Amino acid sequence: MTDTVQGGVATAEARSAARRTVNPAILLFLIAGAQLMVVLDATIVNIALPSMGRYFDKSQTDMTWAINAYTLAFGGLLLLGGRAADILGRRQMFIVGLGLFSLGSLLGGLSTSFELLLAGRVIQGIGGAIAAPTALSLITTLFAEGPERNRAFAVYAGVSGGGAAIGLLLGGILTEYLDWRWVLFVNVPIGVALMVGGFLYIHTSERLSGKFDLVGSLLSVAGMVAVVYGFINAANHSWGEAATVGSLAAGVVLLAAFVLYESRSKIAMMPLRIFGNRSRAGAYVVMLIIGAAMFGMFYFLTFYVQGVMGFSALKSGVAFLPVSFVIIVGSGIVSGILPRVGPRPLIAIGSVLMTLALFWFSTVKADSSYWSLIFPAMIVMALGMALVFVPLTVVAVTKVSHTDTGLASALLNVGQQVGGSIGLAVLATAFASASKSEGKSETGKLVGASQQHLQELIASSASGHPASPAAYADNAAVNAFHVVQSHGAGQGFLVAAIFGIVAIVTSVVMITVKKRDLSQISEAVVVA
Repeated sequence: MTDTVQGGVATAEARSAARRTVNPAILLFLIAGAQLMVVLDATIVNIALPSMGRYFDKSQTDMTWAINAYTLAFGGLLLLGGRAADILGRRQMFIVGLGLFSLGSLLGGLSTSFELLLAGRVIQGIGGAIAAPTALSLITTLFAEGPERNRAFAVYAGVSGGGAAIGLLLGGILTEYLDWRWVLFVNVPIGVALMVGGFLYIHTSERLSGKFDLVGSLLSVAGMVAVVYGFINAANHSWGEAATVGSLAAGVVLLAAFVLYESRSKIAMMPLRIFGNRSRAGAYVVMLIIGAAMFGMFYFLTFYVQGVMGFSALKSGVAFLPVSFVIIVGSGIVSGILPRVGPRPLIAIGSVLMTLALFWFSTVKADSSYWSLIFPAMIVMALGMALVFVPLTVVAVTKVSHTDTGLASALLNVGQQVGGSIGLAVLATAFASASKSEGKSETGKLVGASQQHLQELIASSASGHPASPAAYADNAAVNAFHVVQSHGAGQGFLVAAIFGIVAIVTSVVMITVKKRDLSQISEAVVVA
């Protein structure tokens, strides 16, 4: 028995020594590169959505599925992906996840039908669901606690927060100078390079015993798809339609069944003990809410600056660059002050700033300018995100048992991705409802042919089919259409701001970790 224990210790020491021979910067580069690829893909497609919609003859609302097909597969399978990393080995799953992500990107880029595009996006999401939690759990196992791990978390959080804006910029460049397909093709060589790096520099981790919770995974994915479909169907049709009511009801029942099953299953992929720590549970909830607000904000802001302000794809991408810069720089600063002030005030203040920015965005008009409204509101939003991401990441994965690091990592990403899918669907519903109401009001203000032209433009936005040249040439109708689009976007931002208020309350009530607690962070086993 003693020999076995000593052998295990020797093996662990050998692994540790082997890890120390690899430059930590290389490991962090691989981990951050994988996370950046996964995160920016949710927004890099945003800039190309109008071009995609014209190619596939799909409306703005239909094109939300190009985002949700990815985020639903990603968020829905993250828990399974995190557990796979624990059971099958982190290096192996890191490489497999990147391989699937690259394959899905290639398939989506080569697609000649909307259905094939969505299939590629789903495969990308599955790959991301494996790679993302594996990347974060690698930080907890490859970097020592204290300043080294905090610096790694700062880089990871900066990439996670800034990746969305970087995706918008890169999407603008690729769409403007090449083609919409390149927003997908660009992932292939990067993914292959990271796979090779992972094989060469990330050492094989120990494999834990366990089984996969396939029933729980099926219930969670089916429930979230049903909820999102219900909201999008409400945006396209009405809340009272049978498909809307039935889908939302089925989603609630399936998600309730998922929670019930997980509470009783011996192989639960989301054992409820992970929520036993109040602060960690609060971090997951805050990330869910912020994801709902952030994804919708980027989506509608992109359509606003292109459709109403007339920005090109490239100019739109450049317009979002300050967000990326502020988040990346801010995350590094927050990492330094976190031990001195603790996570709770940073998360609360960050949530307040994000909410104020969303209320600011909700005041957009057809004649709003970039420098007087969009730019300052984006800076406030970015400051809030920088304050929130680092402490949320630290709170979410601390005091977790070694066997649950993959799960804890996955749940943090689940909040962001699932929240993004649901939030985008909710905001799309608010946008559609407000646009229809404002459209009727603006039509009544016009006379003669301009009324018909405005109706054509509104119908074109809803169906994806272009309006007549006369409608685009009618300045009165076009101006009224911009008023309609601005009003719809403003209402969407207002709903996102309400999400922000919930995030503020949650952070104050649930996040209880204090400054002195940071010195006690360890790999302690979580008591159920």
